[in-house]
Amino acid sequence: MSEARGFYSLWLREIKRFLRDRTRIVTSFVQPILWLIIFAAAFATRFVGSLPADLNFRQFLLPGIIGQTILFTAMFMGINVIWDKEFGFMKEILVSPVSRLTIFLGKMVGDSTDAFLQGIIVFAIGLAIGIPVNPITLLYALPVLMLTAFGLVSIGLTIASFMSNLEGFGAIQTFVNLPLFFLSGALFPLKGGSLPAWLTDVAAWNPLTYGVDALRHVILGNAWAPLQVQSLWVDLGVIALFDGIMVVVGTWAFTRMK
Repeated sequence: MSEARGFYSLWLREIKRFLRDRTRIVTSFVQPILWLIIFAAAFATRFVGSLPADLNFRQFLLPGIIGQTILFTAMFMGINVIWDKEFGFMKEILVSPVSRLTIFLGKMVGDSTDAFLQGIIVFAIGLAIGIPVNPITLLYALPVLMLTAFGLVSIGLTIASFMSNLEGFGAIQTFVNLPLFFLSGALFPLKGGSLPAWLTDVAAWNPLTYGVDALRHVILGNAWAPLQVQSLWVDLGVIALFDGIMVVVGTWAFTRMK
């Protein structure tokens, strides 16, 4: 029973942190609008010949920006671990009668819920600015959003568990975030000859590649079939495997935290 209470308390704490941070909420609206309106117009002419005729660039970009939002939010959540160390909260929960696995899962699921909510906000923004996607596809995208968030949040928490200051975490976060984002196919199709073969091979080792591809499967439907990286089930299998590995690694990292 104490494990369940500990998990719930940590989950609820992360949700309240997000809902009380107005700056983050406002940013979660502004940044996607910039990408989907301004940057979409800049990139559209570059990849116009790479997309199927029934798919415009803003439709293609929407799942990619949802993936980007989840990635950046998920990795940013690691800062909470460092703050908890600074103010002594982490020490208190580490010496509590709750297992390190429960502590890690409570923070991971709580932070993933925050990233999940921001992904939904981006989808709603896409509909609001007139991107022609079926609103019903959001229902199919929800489990993909959460599965993708689990693994990415775990990366941020694992890195933060070894860090003692915000500056060092910020540098490593940027070093990890940018390659994951730009090699995921969020901004350009990985198939269709627009990229060199070696870059496509590198992208195949990126977990976010499969998250973005799965989102395009469920949001864009058959229009995405000619450019799909893998089948939807392969994408989901890879994401689930990555999540499992990161939960094990993250729990191990938390057991080493003093």
